[in-house]
Amino acid sequence: MPLHVDFLIVGSGLTGATIARTLADAGCEVLVLERRNHIGGNVHDHLHPSGVRVHTYGPHYFRTNSDEIWQFVHRFSDFYPYQAVVKTLVDGRLEQWPVAAEYIRRQVGSLEPQPSNGPPSNFEEACLAMMPRLVYEKFVKGYTEKQWGTAAKSLSPKLASRFEVQMDNDPRFSRHKYQGIPRAGYSDFTRRLLEGIPVLLNCDYLAARERFQARRLLIFTGAIDEFFGHDLGRLDYRAQRREHVYLKDESTVQPCGQVNNPSPEFGTHIRTLEWKHMMPPAEAAAVTGTVITREHPYSPQDSEHCEYPFPDERNQMLYEAYRSRVAAQERLMICGRLGEYKYFDMDQAIGRALRIGQKVLDTLSVAPRQFVAQRVAYADLLLAARTSLTETVTRGSAALRPFLNRPSNPVE
Repeated sequence: MPLHVDFLIVGSGLTGATIARTLADAGCEVLVLERRNHIGGNVHDHLHPSGVRVHTYGPHYFRTNSDEIWQFVHRFSDFYPYQAVVKTLVDGRLEQWPVAAEYIRRQVGSLEPQPSNGPPSNFEEACLAMMPRLVYEKFVKGYTEKQWGTAAKSLSPKLASRFEVQMDNDPRFSRHKYQGIPRAGYSDFTRRLLEGIPVLLNCDYLAARERFQARRLLIFTGAIDEFFGHDLGRLDYRAQRREHVYLKDESTVQPCGQVNNPSPEFGTHIRTLEWKHMMPPAEAAAVTGTVITREHPYSPQDSEHCEYPFPDERNQMLYEAYRSRVAAQERLMICGRLGEYKYFDMDQAIGRALRIGQKVLDTLSVAPRQFVAQRVAYADLLLAARTSLTETVTRGSAALRPFLNRPSNPVE
């Protein structure tokens, strides 16, 4: 017998966790299933033995212009101010990124992009419509081709919207109204975001989907092609292999938290991160040594390591073919970065998830329940979920055994 729950959410990243929070706050019955042995998806951090807090899946600089989103995240954490500064290694010098007006005056003379012959047809043309060729070739082209493992001309022009050329020398990576990092870390932030909501870790829904049934709606935040068994083909993604180095005799080795490495001449890594710069100053000062991380892009073969949807026409067409199937399934929603095959900044992911959660409540006319009754059912729901999975393993589903052999730590 499958376990029945009103709202079944697969994935505990920002999208799944925010939707779960919205539904739970309305008194809905919610169960979250997470494939990994921790919550939060890629929004996760951990302490190195030295005391340095490392962002497990790359740097997460929280930034937003939305009062609503800033107030929402402060329900779950205090944020200390952090305005990222990013440098790029160009011709042996650390230059500002986004590129500064001072560099353009020094190396180019004026900000004159290449004349356009119509709408750009690829990433390179889109960049050259925004910036001088020298800036593109020094700062952008090599970085982009390392990141995606292909020629810049083969990528979508939409990717260029993530770049900007500033007309001044402001060193900040971003100029959003609100910027910061959770004071107790991202793992604590997502724990609080999911507080009071039953979460089953180490549970691969796709390996046990017959054991769970959503009465009202299944909300799947994993890879859309994997949900359909890749039967139309696999979508392409990129990820980062992270190489961590602890330097016990150095306080810091970089002038800022992130240094980009666009030139193939200086290695395959795309950037070097120094985490102490991203910690509250008093905490960083108490740490002996420093931790740096070099990120090397690669193409993952399993969805658990997928980080960046591939920005080209072929993959977009394949995604649209998968997306057309979702509308035909009445009690299914597929969303999030992997589900919508689209890169979202953290504030964008949260904002979209808040809208999705409210739309679900409005569309399904969900009547609020007593919150106390939901809390009473919490332990019973988790117990039933574990029992359902145990029965599956007993019946011989080898795919689930590795997950059940790990400890499951619900958020409480």
